[in-house]
Order: sequence, then C-alpha cells, then structure tokens
Amino acid sequence: MQQFTEAEDAVVSQVEQCGQRIAAIRREIGRHIFGQQEVVELTLISILAGGHALLVGVPGLAKTRLVETLGRVLGLDEKRIQFTPDLMPADILGSEVLEEADSGERAFRFIRGPVFCQLLMADEINRASPRTQSALLQAMQEREVSVAGHPHVLPSPFHVIATQNPLEQEGTYPLPEAQLDRFFMEILVDYPDLEAERRMVLATTGPGEAAPRAVFDASELIATQNLVRTLPVGNHVVDAILGLVRAARPDGDAQNDDKALIAWGPGPRGAQALMLGVRARALLDGRLAPSVDDVLALAKPVLRHRMALTYAARADGLNEETVIDRLCQPYA
Repeated sequence: MQQFTEAEDAVVSQVEQCGQRIAAIRREIGRHIFGQQEVVELTLISILAGGHALLVGVPGLAKTRLVETLGRVLGLDEKRIQFTPDLMPADILGSEVLEEADSGERAFRFIRGPVFCQLLMADEINRASPRTQSALLQAMQEREVSVAGHPHVLPSPFHVIATQNPLEQEGTYPLPEAQLDRFFMEILVDYPDLEAERRMVLATTGPGEAAPRAVFDASELIATQNLVRTLPVGNHVVDAILGLVRAARPDGDAQNDDKALIAWGPGPRGAQALMLGVRARALLDGRLAPSVDDVLALAKPVLRHRMALTYAARADGLNEETVIDRLCQPYA
C-alpha cells in the first residue's frame, strides 16, 4: 500500500511540474497567435496525446503561423511541405539515387525527404492528389516509411499537422477516409473575434516581430506524452467513451433512429483517440484524471471526420456535428 502511495505521489508531482511548463508554452504561443484559444488547446492536446492534427479553415486564418509557432515553442525539428497538384510521393518520402564510386562500383543511396523531421507541416494538404496524400499513411501510423522495399524509421517524436482548405474551394481533393482516420483530431479554424483581430492587426503591421522562443524540447515532449498515458481513467469515463463511439456506428448502440442516420462510423482507433485525448486535456488543465466533461468536449473534433451520414440525413439538413450532439445527450 505504501509503495502504491509513493507512485501516486510521484505522478502528482509530475503533473504539477508539467502544468507549469505547459502554462509557459501557452503564454509563448499567445504572444504570437491572437485569439483562437480553442484551436490552440485542441492542437496541443493532439500533440500531447502523440497524435496528428488536421486544421480546416479558409485561407488567411493563421493556420500555417500556428504550426510554425508550435514547432519553435516546442523545440522540434520542423519542416514544411506545400502540397500542390504536381507534388509526387517521392517529394515527401525521398528517393534512391544510383551513385558510382571512384572504383566504378555502383550502389543506390537513399536521399531522405522532408518527412524525416519531428513536426511536419503539410500545408494545404488537400490540394495534392489522393495518391500523393496517401504517401503519408504509413508515416502517420507506423512512424516509418518504406522506399524500394527498405524501411526507414522516422525521428521521435513525429507529428503531422496538416492544413486543409474547405472542399468547396477550387483546386481541392477530398482526403481518403483511411488518411482522415489517422488524424487524431479535425480542428475547425474560424474567423477571430473583433478584439483578437484588432490586436493582431496592430501587432503584425509594426516595424518588426520577435520570433517565438523555445520553451520545450523533444525529450521533454516525449516525457510528457508518457505521463499522459499514466493518468488514471475512471470506469464511468471509459463507459462514456465506448458508448459514444459505438453509438456513432450504423449498426451500433444509438438510441431511437440515430443509427439510421449514419452511413459509416469510427472504428476502435476513434475510441483510442478519445481515451488519450481526455487524458491530455486533463493534464493541460492540471487535473490528475479526466471526467465525462472531457469526453463531451472532445467528441466532435475526434469523431466528426471518422463518420459519414446517409443521403437521407443530409437531405434533412443534418451534419456530423448535429448527430454527435444527439449522441452525446445521454452523457450530458
């Protein structure tokens, strides 16, 4: 019993120390990103949980600026890929080139692509073809890539934060469902409020801006991600996660006629994401354990890109968010 108490005390101490460091990260990000508190919080949750994030919004809402700021504040090796219609998979992963030595002997040498980094910004990811988008599938799931049959391990930690323009805009392609499922969250970026936009205009049109400073480093981030996985989760929270995810499937446990609205829903990866997400959200707030409120707060960003509605549901004016709201009602 004494040994368990000492372990518990150690976790409490780590959470307190981590909370101070996370507060410093938030302050530094707040010096460069104005407003968008929810977007920043959800992106941090995705990274602390070890996942990837998809930022969706019209151009000009500082999505790219947010990713660049996060990379510098977290002290990560960051690279950016501008996705275009002519981008090829080799432009992301790298390729093998044939080299000839002075002795005349020939051999292939692998030249690494920009995916070999700790934070990859996939800018306007849906402006590339689905074939090129799919080049990231193995990297996002297995943290390695295979080129010419040879596996190459990616650096640790490895995170992809992609920006996406609305599909209604010209020159965009829909992301394959398999790739969408690999994103921990889909985060909607909306226009800033008046006060935030006022501060933004004044701060970014002056004679110069200070560059973001590093508050974290890669080793600290890995330690924090490991700490997230040690936070206890109560049975009532686990039941809420499983109940919500299973209700979001067409053959699931939804009440009334809600399951008739769903064409396909989240798999077990959605439940895993919610489990890690609620732990990361609790740590972000300095709490030792998540609650059902955390489940409800993360339900939309974790689940909406992992499900699709039937034609009848869309004809009735419903969307994924309204259906998720209905599924959350038993737990509210």
